[in-house]
Amino acid sequence: MKSIILITGASSGFGALTARALADAGHTVYASMRETLGRNAPQVAEVQCYADEHQVDLRSVELDVASSESVDAGVARIVADCGRLDVIIHNAGHMSFGPAEAFTPEQFAQLYDINVLSTQRVNRAALPYLRKQGKGLVVWVSSSSARGGTPPFLAPYFAAKAAMDSLAVSYASELSRWGIETSIIVPGAFTKGTNHFAHSGKPSDQARVDLYNDGPYAGVADAALQGLAALEPADADVGEVAKAIVEIVGLPFGTRPFRRHIDPSEDGCEVVNGVADRVRAELFWKVGLQDLLKPTTPLQ
Repeated sequence: MKSIILITGASSGFGALTARALADAGHTVYASMRETLGRNAPQVAEVQCYADEHQVDLRSVELDVASSESVDAGVARIVADCGRLDVIIHNAGHMSFGPAEAFTPEQFAQLYDINVLSTQRVNRAALPYLRKQGKGLVVWVSSSSARGGTPPFLAPYFAAKAAMDSLAVSYASELSRWGIETSIIVPGAFTKGTNHFAHSGKPSDQARVDLYNDGPYAGVADAALQGLAALEPADADVGEVAKAIVEIVGLPFGTRPFRRHIDPSEDGCEVVNGVADRVRAELFWKVGLQDLLKPTTPLQ
């Protein structure tokens, strides 16, 4: 069944790959990004070119996840165009690399804004439409870093993704009785195929970076990056993340997985999440709210 889909952060990386894959699967896909008339104008042109070349319904929409006004306008435009919105994909995010101490509190706040608060802005704009429809799907692109092995010098990003994952889990039970499903996608550390690592943010306090680089932690930064790259199999394909999302979107209501891992490096996240998700389910049964674990058709 054809769905109307909004995906955030779709100018590059997982977002762009997923937007194209979903459009190829026959859906109407809005690849959202900021500055569509500015720095992302070339990406907007690429979206249109792909749509024309492949004869698919792939569109771009101005949507800055850091601005409630922009998010509200972007969602409103989609609903005005199509009359509904079926799927929200929270993909927008930004990575950082460096000693935690060298990031200012303002830098931490900015990373939290992009990776966590952005999802709240989108939800507040889009969920009223999904609730009114009595159906929908929210897909959260999390990270194995939320619960897997966590090498040093990635603290702000890891903390933000853990917060985002936790928010997704809480939202799942608060949306299920509205007929809105939740699926959490958990990619591993893909060091190739996207600009995730190449475009990562850096600490602004260079003096403290130097203390770590020249002191007892000399060489740790390179070891961490090289170690992550070495763990990744040579045939690791970032396209598998997009394929997993396409598959989940295409599944019938009530059959979509709560969580799906795509982690070629097998850093342990799937094991930890398995335990955490089981404990969550057991608690819901103990307090008599087990129906919230699965979406239901809301009473009219």
